[in-house]
Amino acid sequence: MKVVILAGGFGTRLSEETSTVPKPMVEIGGKPIIWHIMKSYSIYGFNEFIILLGYKGYMIKEYFANYFLHQSDVTIDLANNNMQVHDNSSEPWKVTLLETGIDTQTGGRILKAKPYIGEESFMLTYGDGVSDINIVELIKFHKAHGKIATVSSIQPDGRFGTISAKDGGRIESFKEKPVETNFWINAGFFVCHPQIFDYFDNSDQLVFEKSPIENLVKDGELFAYKHTGFWKCMDTLRDKTSLCALWDSGKAPWKKW
Repeated sequence: MKVVILAGGFGTRLSEETSTVPKPMVEIGGKPIIWHIMKSYSIYGFNEFIILLGYKGYMIKEYFANYFLHQSDVTIDLANNNMQVHDNSSEPWKVTLLETGIDTQTGGRILKAKPYIGEESFMLTYGDGVSDINIVELIKFHKAHGKIATVSSIQPDGRFGTISAKDGGRIESFKEKPVETNFWINAGFFVCHPQIFDYFDNSDQLVFEKSPIENLVKDGELFAYKHTGFWKCMDTLRDKTSLCALWDSGKAPWKKW
């Protein structure tokens, strides 16, 4: 089963980093976040990726084009213009990199991957979110309900502490960033049957999270896999700092390799 990764957005809320690199190339512990995401699939045996490029996509191409060089010992014979690779420690990944357009929306990007996906189910996620989700259990859940698509969902932490106070101001309770128990949000990590493309129109401006998702819901063809473990999206500099701190502590929850 192939893994499709959306990696073309501008990442404007992380402009401190994305002014120079595309968001999926922002690093955690010296490795781009897209590498962390791919490792999370690879440990379950999924090693074929389709990466949907847009903003500064050439940097992602260059990263993978030179990946084995960065991972291995090499001998470079300058006189004969050849190179010998020693003990290649690269992952067994097959990576297809698609130019999907700078201003193309998520649905338009995914549609451009259709010829490379073929007539088989595939996985789909965003290039900025890491999780300790069990991919095997996710796929098992998807197959069990038999519908077109599954989206992983999580209950987010509140962004601010909540206070319950009497009219006079006496605080009855204070909770720092409580988990939002009343709703679940889209965490990516989709599993899709190829029939999902019946819900797409042929437009670069199609937003996957709008009409395709809305119509799947209307038809009863989208199920939620409720993940109660770790998930975090690198949306802001604060998020990046938090993820880097987890990695540096040696206790990054998504690191299973």
